This record gives sequence, structure tokens and C-alpha cells, in this order.
Amino acid sequence: MSTSGFATVNPSTGAEIETFSFFNPAQTEKIVAQAEECFQSYRKLPVDKRADLFSRLASTLRKNQAQLAKIITTEMGKVFSEAEAEVEKCAHEADWYAEYGPKIMADEPAPTGKVNAYVSYLPLGPILAIMPWNFPIWQLTRMAIPTMLAGNVVLVKHSPNTQRSSLEFERFMLEAGFPQGAFQNLILKVDDIVKVINDPRVQGASVTGSVRAGSAVASEAGKVIKKTVMELGGSDAFIVCEDADIPKAVAAGIRGRFHNAGQVCLAAKRFILVGKTADEFEQSFVEAARSLRVGDPFDSATDLGPMARVDLRDGLHKQVEGSIAKGARVLCGGKPVEDKGAFYPPTVLSEVREGMPAFDDETFGPVAAIIRVPDLDAAVRAANASQFGLSSNLWTRDVEMARKVATDLYTGGVFINGITASDPRVPVGGVKNSGYGRELSHFGAHAFVNAQTVWVENA
Repeated sequence: MSTSGFATVNPSTGAEIETFSFFNPAQTEKIVAQAEECFQSYRKLPVDKRADLFSRLASTLRKNQAQLAKIITTEMGKVFSEAEAEVEKCAHEADWYAEYGPKIMADEPAPTGKVNAYVSYLPLGPILAIMPWNFPIWQLTRMAIPTMLAGNVVLVKHSPNTQRSSLEFERFMLEAGFPQGAFQNLILKVDDIVKVINDPRVQGASVTGSVRAGSAVASEAGKVIKKTVMELGGSDAFIVCEDADIPKAVAAGIRGRFHNAGQVCLAAKRFILVGKTADEFEQSFVEAARSLRVGDPFDSATDLGPMARVDLRDGLHKQVEGSIAKGARVLCGGKPVEDKGAFYPPTVLSEVREGMPAFDDETFGPVAAIIRVPDLDAAVRAANASQFGLSSNLWTRDVEMARKVATDLYTGGVFINGITASDPRVPVGGVKNSGYGRELSHFGAHAFVNAQTVWVENA
């Protein structure tokens, strides 16, 4: 990446795809001004009319599913079937908000005795979204759809290596009927993001990404008293109790850890095995991991494509090496694939403990850490012994016990006998260094609003 622009690179082959130039100040000003102009009319559009636009967006995404999935796979290496599923997931979200959005945004009565009072949810203005590459379209819709349902408009600074995916999504928004200026890309250098945050027309910022990125944006936004939502790193615990259905837990653990080549924030990373479950789970899990096929993401027989960039692959390998140096043992994988591209094999580390990168840090790639504990209390302590708190998984046949344990897990979500999922019906977000605020459901639609009290007394 140069001071003037950057190129996207196919992580499967290492070949350059296309080049982009950073916006200059005049281009940025034009985009921000257009966003503010659009907001003044878009905010007055009745919510049912906004909901209709999301219904049309769902149809547009489905019509262009294969085209968009091909771009995603080419830019960041996601297996093509997973890329198609990502586009469908976005369409499903758009349909859900089209159906339930008007109710979510309706005025809310506030019982106050004889006084007629209610709360209106009013939009704030242009909101800046700083988005990552691992789910190039889903991360956009997860933030943008509920934010725009509320009547805001969105400015996106997307990850450079998936820039075309974001530009195509902008085009499909226009095709679906959204007004020019409602959703726009800003192709910016990192230093120029601060200027956009400080712009008085921009009313807030949402970040999905690293702790470092979130901290930097939150700091700048705080200086100018602007609201932020942060969905940052994760190192989710996957607790397997002694009474768990081991085959089901193993199958779910494999899906949860190695989907999208392990490049998922909300995903099992630390497998905490209680007592006598450990040997059976570990053996079955390693066998399943070894059977996963790494290769061309456009090949239907492939289970894992490459990681999104070579530098990310190399950084993950340093975490593996650092954990081994402190006593972790490699059960499978553990070395980069010697081929073009950013491939890394499914890797399982055992004897992982606190103080190792595989325990303390987010391993954003196909690496699973196995931690053995004697009992459930120790499992909860190990799960909570993390700087992160996005979600957690708990496998047991005793669901009532699991509900009680859930209250002791310091995470934004607990998934009992299932893998972590993001769904428009429930909020997504975390605690601790995983961030704050929530996306999706009514929480996401109300994330960037003025909750205005209207108090009416008889004249």
C-alpha cells in the first residue's frame, strides 16, 4: 500500500486483482456533503417506505448472488458456497427488517398517569462505518440496514482488501432504489478517517475490527462527543461438560472453528474440556480437523480456502509458534501450506494455558486451542480468564443447569448446545475488550437515534 492508493490481491494465487486510489479532500467533501443533503430528505421518508426499500434490496441481492459471491471469494478467499450463503444471509436480514422495521421504529407510549407521553426514535444523521474484510457484505448489512431503517445515512470506510465488494454493494443499494447519498464508500487513508469523525455533519461511528482500531476511533469520537458502537475481537470459549453429546459437540466445534478459514470474531476458539470428556472429544475433533480439505475456494470439494492475506497467515503462525514455545503441543497442522497464496491448515493445539498466545490473544484463523479442566467451576474460570467477551458455547444435557451457568459467563451471548450465530432477531455484541453497544434486532435499529420524549398536557 502506497500513500496514493493500494491494490487488492487474490489470496489464493497472490495475483493482483485491481488498484484503487485514495480519495483526496475534495472527493471526501463531496461524499460527506452528499450524505448530509440526502439525510435531510431521507429522514422524512416514512418508516414503512424505508422498509419497502429493504425488501427490494433483498431481491436485488438474491438476483446478483453469484456475481457478488464471486467477488467476495476472489478478494478474500472465502469458499464460494460460504460466500453465496453470506449474500443470502444479508438478503434474509433485509427481509426481516422490511417486515418488522415499522414496529421497531414506532413511537413507544410512556405511561405517565393522566399525561399523554411517548418516545420517538429519531435519526441522528450520517454515521461512519469502519468495516472489516472477513464478511465483506454481512458486516455492512449488519450495521447499515438497522441504522438506515432508523432514517440515518451511512458512510463506509471498508477494508482495502475487500474494497470491490463494498463498492458493488453500494451499486446494489442504488439499484434497489435507495437515494444517492444514503450509502456511500469513502476510500481513505487511516489518517484521514479522523477528519471524517471530526466533521460536524457526521454524528457517530460504528467499528467492527481489532481492539486497536476500536480504541483509536472511540478516543477520537469521544473528543467530539459522538456516539460509537464497537464490535471488536473475540476468543470465545467452547465448554464441553461431562454429560455432553460428544459427536454433536465435535461436529459443531469443527463448523464453529473452521468456517471461513477460522476468520470469525464470534466463533469458538478455546475448547475447554471438562473431566472425562477430554480424551474422546480431543481424539474425534483432531480426526475431523485432519479430514478437512484445504484448497481452491471455487472448488466445491474444498472445506477451507486461504486466509485473506499473507501477512495475516504469517501473524497467525507466529501465535502458534509462540504457544508451542511455552509448552503447547501440536496435534495437527501447525505449519503454513507451501504453495502460492495465504493457505494455513486446520491446526489443533493441546495443553494450552494462560500466558500463551493461543489462550490470551485472538487467533483469527484456523487454529483451535484445547484446554483441559477438572470441573465446571474451573471451566467457567478459564472461559472468563480472557480480555474478550463476545460469546461462549456450553454443551451439556442439563439445560437448566446451563441457564444458570450462563449468568456467570462474561460474554455478550451464550449458546447452549449450539454454535454461535448472528441473527437479526437477537442482538450481537460483547463486553470487556470485545467492545460495547449492540447490532441487529431492535437494539441495532436504536443504536444511532435520538430517543426523544414527547410530553403532552391538555391546554
